[in-house]
Amino acid sequence: MAELDTGGQPQQKAEVARRAHASRRNFMRKVFFASGATAVATMGGAGAWAALADDSTGTADASATPSGGPGGGTGGPGNQSITEDFFGLTTDGNRIDDLFTIHSTGVATAPVITAANAFLAGLTDDQKTSTVFTVHSTEWRLWSNIDSYERQGVSLADLSDDQKALGTALLKAALSADGLETTEKIRKINQAAGEAIGNTTAFNEDAYYWTVMGTPSATEPWGFQFDGHHLVINYFVLGDQVVMSPCFWGSEPTTMEIDGETVTVCHEEVVASLAFINSLTEAQQAVAIESATKSNESMKAGAFSDNTVQEYTGLRGNKLNAAQKKKLLAIVEAFVGRAKADAAKVRMSEVAQHLSDTYVTWAGGTGDDDAFYVRVHSPVVWVEVDCQGPGPLAGAYGATQGSGATQLHVHSIIRTPNGNDYGRELLRQHYLTSPHHR
Repeated sequence: MAELDTGGQPQQKAEVARRAHASRRNFMRKVFFASGATAVATMGGAGAWAALADDSTGTADASATPSGGPGGGTGGPGNQSITEDFFGLTTDGNRIDDLFTIHSTGVATAPVITAANAFLAGLTDDQKTSTVFTVHSTEWRLWSNIDSYERQGVSLADLSDDQKALGTALLKAALSADGLETTEKIRKINQAAGEAIGNTTAFNEDAYYWTVMGTPSATEPWGFQFDGHHLVINYFVLGDQVVMSPCFWGSEPTTMEIDGETVTVCHEEVVASLAFINSLTEAQQAVAIESATKSNESMKAGAFSDNTVQEYTGLRGNKLNAAQKKKLLAIVEAFVGRAKADAAKVRMSEVAQHLSDTYVTWAGGTGDDDAFYVRVHSPVVWVEVDCQGPGPLAGAYGATQGSGATQLHVHSIIRTPNGNDYGRELLRQHYLTSPHHR
């Protein structure tokens, strides 16, 4: 199950309530999508497709703030919702044009298409109805890292072993070995930590949900989302182009003894971040470090923060030497490297092209075990690594909620600013330029 049964009801009753809530939300979405289809038929032409592909024009409203907290970790599912049309992360409420174009990248997407079709073919009709949404669906944006969020789609708990294997095959086709291992470790720790505190109803390895947007295709846009506690993967495909963002990776704790084995996750981004900050001179650190202290939660663009407006702050990439630039890229690589090697190579090349216009902001300590927050921000990439205070799983590692931030509870995210999270800018261009959509 995805939610914590705080009312003390039996698990079966809580599951019935969850399904009823999900059914109501699915009904409302179907009404919305039906209205959208009618609008296309009525309007006709590229304008209608553009309306579906891009639900905002002009500039973002910097004063409008989505509910649920900046890191997606505060509050509960009842106060997390979409309060704005999608616009994307910007520095001032205005998107930079011409950053993303439809072009050939050479990324092999056929294995992902094959795996996605096999996964869908393995679902029952009812499961498929709950899982498949349109490619321009708002469902893309309805993800959260918190355990109690009411999710859509089909959960691992609802799948047979054979169906689960088909889902794993889809992840294996989309992710690198490191990416797949990271997803498995996050789920494994979630289960073990739930057992440690006696609450596997809320915290377990099967409370993760699949949704598929659009129809897997070699030419038409589509994608999938894998969503649960401390783990969210958004994967958009258009031809041989892949956009894997937003992706949220986290864990509490980040290391745990499970069946006699030490399982550690989200370590790469922590190590890479500390290596970078400690490569700086004192003068450079004085610019990069905005605070020597670290709050319990610092993340600014977590769940329900698709339109965050954040000016550039900190140390600019053009002030770094070659070795420091390499270490800065290594922070991003810790995230990008969780995609297949060919997709990761394309993404890192894109990031490197804007390295001089990349800014790094730091808060907290710089010692090996210190809690910290780091943000890497450029026109084409946004990364946050946030060591947080002990949360609901604190008891699993002898911590107390409300105590200081720690490397044992990490939230991290990668995004694509200027409108291309969820591949939205590529989707918009596709609808405007494809002959069969005109």
